[in-house]
Amino acid sequence: MSSPPLAPPGWSRWLVPPAALSVHLSIGQAYAWSVFKPPLESALHLDGTQSALPFQLAIVMLGLSAAFGGTLVERNGPRWAMTVALVCFSSGFLISALGAQTKQYWLIVLGYGFVGGIGLGIGYISPVSTLIKWFPDRPGMATGIAIMGFGGGALIASPWSAQMLASFGSDHEGIALAFLVHGLSYAVFMTLGVLLVRVPRAADREATASGPDAVAGVRVSARSAVRTPQFWCLWIVLCMNVTAGIGILEKAAPMITDFFAGGSAAVSASAAAGFVALLSAANMAGRIGWSSASDRVGRKNIYRVYLGVGALMYLVIALFGDSSKPLFVLCALVILSFYGGGFATIPAYLKDLFGAHEVGAIHGRLLTAWSTAGVLGPLIVNWIADRQKAAGKHGPSLYTLSFGIMIGLLVVGFVANELVRPVHTRHHVPAPREAADAQRQQPA
Repeated sequence: MSSPPLAPPGWSRWLVPPAALSVHLSIGQAYAWSVFKPPLESALHLDGTQSALPFQLAIVMLGLSAAFGGTLVERNGPRWAMTVALVCFSSGFLISALGAQTKQYWLIVLGYGFVGGIGLGIGYISPVSTLIKWFPDRPGMATGIAIMGFGGGALIASPWSAQMLASFGSDHEGIALAFLVHGLSYAVFMTLGVLLVRVPRAADREATASGPDAVAGVRVSARSAVRTPQFWCLWIVLCMNVTAGIGILEKAAPMITDFFAGGSAAVSASAAAGFVALLSAANMAGRIGWSSASDRVGRKNIYRVYLGVGALMYLVIALFGDSSKPLFVLCALVILSFYGGGFATIPAYLKDLFGAHEVGAIHGRLLTAWSTAGVLGPLIVNWIADRQKAAGKHGPSLYTLSFGIMIGLLVVGFVANELVRPVHTRHHVPAPREAADAQRQQPA
């Protein structure tokens, strides 16, 4: 378990994406958290800001554990990382089940947010470096295949959770039982990834490479990468894109209910859960679709689409969203496809700029942007909505101000993306062969 399992001769690289998917589909349950928000608020007497806390902390811990664990994942390999993710993520649900059963909300925050969040972070980055090594010819597509599982996790978890709450009850005991079933089920499913994952031998990497840049070229260490302006420009880009998407995703079910409250267009609880599932599908499709497109059109160009068109979609919702339910849903789906695409494209963007040398560790450090966005997005939307509701407002007016803020943040991200340039050669690490040649050329 402590050493990466090398693939035997003849091992198909197409067995690695399913291993990654088994982990990412499981931890992607985080995107279905909004299904639990109304029952928790009712059963434990919470407001919207309080019920978002486990999700926010989970995203914070995702970024922090990915940042601090990235080097360990590179050193110990994907099987070790997937095992750690399995233990933490499943344990988080079990602790949360205890918290719901005893009406101790702090245990849900601790379990789902802190312990489970560590599982999210380690699990999220566990296959990224390995996939890029297996698919040096198509890094955007490879990471998109795996990371789409994280976006698509809620496509399974949202209706599944809603059905469990309908069967078990939406009181604290029903919530506890739903958490328990989640924890045990995901432990079994994630085990498949642990058993299946392999890392490529040098011969496998050379056989699958296309072009000199696939196996050589830029090599920047994680320590050097964080000292470059390119890293921090991408940090801003990711943070702004994630904040905009997560602001809708975390409050998706209550948001669509508020937008169309009253009258014939009112949205039921089951329809709201269906909306969450649709968002998950868009999130998942964007991860494979947009990231694969980035292999052709380039990473900077695809982020121009994410950030520029995303700002336009927010503007349309703010101005006309309550006039048409299909328009609201369509714009939200586009935003969530960009949100997912941004996650799936960023590892390939990092590989283009810094090389594949320590891309897993660099990716882990960059995910601190996700931690920031995980707090920022839900806080903006929930806090403003709570304040507006206290002032007597209702419907779309609960979200108008927060949507305007999201537009501004996306513009900031757009500018940061325009500032990205190739990394200066002074940050490059010589390839092993180049370093050996340089040493031989030195006088004795």
